[in-house]
Amino acid sequence: MPRPAAVLSGCAAALCAIALAGLAPGAAAAPADAGAGAYPARPITLVVTFPPGGGTDTLARRLAAGLEHDLGQAVVVENRAGASGNIGAQAVARARPDGYTLLVVNSSYAINPGVYGKLGFSPQTDLLGVINVAFVPSVLVTAAGTQWKTLRQALDARGAEAGAAAPAYASCGNGTPQHLAGEMLLRRTGAAWLHVPYRGCGPALAGVLGGDVALGMVTASSALPLLQAGALRALAVTSPQRSPLLPGVPTVAEQGLAGYELDQWHGLLAPAGTPPAIIERLNGAVAAIMRRPEMARDLRAMGYDTAASTAPAFQAMIARDMARFGRLTREMGLRAD
Repeated sequence: MPRPAAVLSGCAAALCAIALAGLAPGAAAAPADAGAGAYPARPITLVVTFPPGGGTDTLARRLAAGLEHDLGQAVVVENRAGASGNIGAQAVARARPDGYTLLVVNSSYAINPGVYGKLGFSPQTDLLGVINVAFVPSVLVTAAGTQWKTLRQALDARGAEAGAAAPAYASCGNGTPQHLAGEMLLRRTGAAWLHVPYRGCGPALAGVLGGDVALGMVTASSALPLLQAGALRALAVTSPQRSPLLPGVPTVAEQGLAGYELDQWHGLLAPAGTPPAIIERLNGAVAAIMRRPEMARDLRAMGYDTAASTAPAFQAMIARDMARFGRLTREMGLRAD
């Protein structure tokens, strides 16, 4: 699925329709004083569904600083980690739909409905996409000292001796975008790598460096310093196009798997029922921040590509990913409860 074009628009009919259709059953419309004319009149809270210090948290704090400057109100980042992001998402889904409590998530948000039987909220009706702000591809890595130079060599590996077990690959955890990226690869090729989930991309990389696993499917942002230092070798990126940070690393699709892509996105959501004028205001403010050269430069150094979608385009992307990830997790039998 190609990345959506970075295009903004006013409150088009499609945007208004999505915002109104997203009203949770029984939810009342926001009061008139929540209109964009008075917005924002007090501090805004960005709820991050992961702990402090990670990529999503760092991105949210950069975004908060830009919004504070442009909107003239304090923007507070609140970390509500747990249950792969479901705890924070549930809190925002239940918040007043007035634009003062927002959610910063990544692609795990679209994976969770297929993994968790009980989310505590409905991602289809309780939250509304505001804007997609960044992408980060996953990258398949191996230690620099291994013999593999290409994805195909790693896929064909069956161990040093006949009948030996196939290589193990690390992911950043069960049900993460990196886990699904690896499973998509194996299902397309018939390879039989053993999946070893770690608690985060950092521990997964340590497993590769330490020789506990032969391969790692991790975010490009987490692997970048080790790739630059020459400790790791990148075999493929999972994005639809090559990453500007790793221009010499071919995509999975380039290496014989046309149509393969899993580009982890990051974005901003609001409670359903938030007035369309406030969605429009937020979309425009965030897009302006993400398009600034200094923001693009700083995030690229962290392994991210900035984006600035319309609200309807982001909502459609979330729906598409929920559908395809739901099919994949059902095939895998992946359940967390």
